[in-house]
Amino acid sequence: MRSKRWVPWAFLALPLTMYSIWVIYPLISTLLLSFTSWDGVSMSKDIIGLDNFRELFRDPYFIVSLINNIKWLIGFAVVCVPAGLGIALLLDQNFRGNKLYKTLVYLPMTLSFVVIGQIWSWILEPKSGVLNSFLALLGFKGVSWLSDPSIVTYSLIMAASWRQISYAMVLFLAGLKGVPRELVEAATVDGAGPWKRFWNVVLPMLKPATVVAVTVSVIDSLRAFDIVYVLTRGGPFYSSSVMANYMYIKAFNNYRMGYGSSIATIQFLITLVFIVVYMRNVLKKEVGSE
Repeated sequence: MRSKRWVPWAFLALPLTMYSIWVIYPLISTLLLSFTSWDGVSMSKDIIGLDNFRELFRDPYFIVSLINNIKWLIGFAVVCVPAGLGIALLLDQNFRGNKLYKTLVYLPMTLSFVVIGQIWSWILEPKSGVLNSFLALLGFKGVSWLSDPSIVTYSLIMAASWRQISYAMVLFLAGLKGVPRELVEAATVDGAGPWKRFWNVVLPMLKPATVVAVTVSVIDSLRAFDIVYVLTRGGPFYSSSVMANYMYIKAFNNYRMGYGSSIATIQFLITLVFIVVYMRNVLKKEVGSE
């Protein structure tokens, strides 16, 4: 038996090597670069300690980006997840055209955020966009969805939610398949109304799907970049910038790779907290099921 202990490691050697090259090495390199003033071009990398992090939390544009990420987090976790659950409950019923509606709602999941950004740039276009044209038909004045600093972040979240709601819906539809119909029927016989059946029977059974939906939505909100870059580049005046977008601007446009790495490090640490919470929930369920 001892002679065969190497067999699992032989199978794991290639994936572990690739993971080390593409994940572990860049992660450590980014962390080390965050303590330097490297411009991304020169050979010298002057170590400046925590100066980048000190500057970071005095940088008003980084603070705006962090606050915008919090807005994304609230939008994805507090709006998209319940919306996905509501749509899943509606589409879980047996009615004519059920499969067609599921396909239409799921459709955004097949598109990348870059494509979704292009679609929503047409929808939110101020002069001839679909949304403002519709508002004009109702007698309302058009809105500068992507150029008004006070609403641009909410416009981006609205565009991204089109895909995120679909993702949550798929998770909850899968979770609803695991809810025993006998329990729902028994609650109905006992006189429980639709709300009580949902709150006391269905929702507790959906806890695993809810944990996954909330955790993934939070992580997706913290790493938002594509749709911001496509629609606004973080503008106007950094008002729609998020951490990933601001990191890109500082590292690759302003040639401050060290400063950009410090932003990436903060973003990673915040995301890591949610990943750890998610993994703890998953491991608890696995231990409990055993």
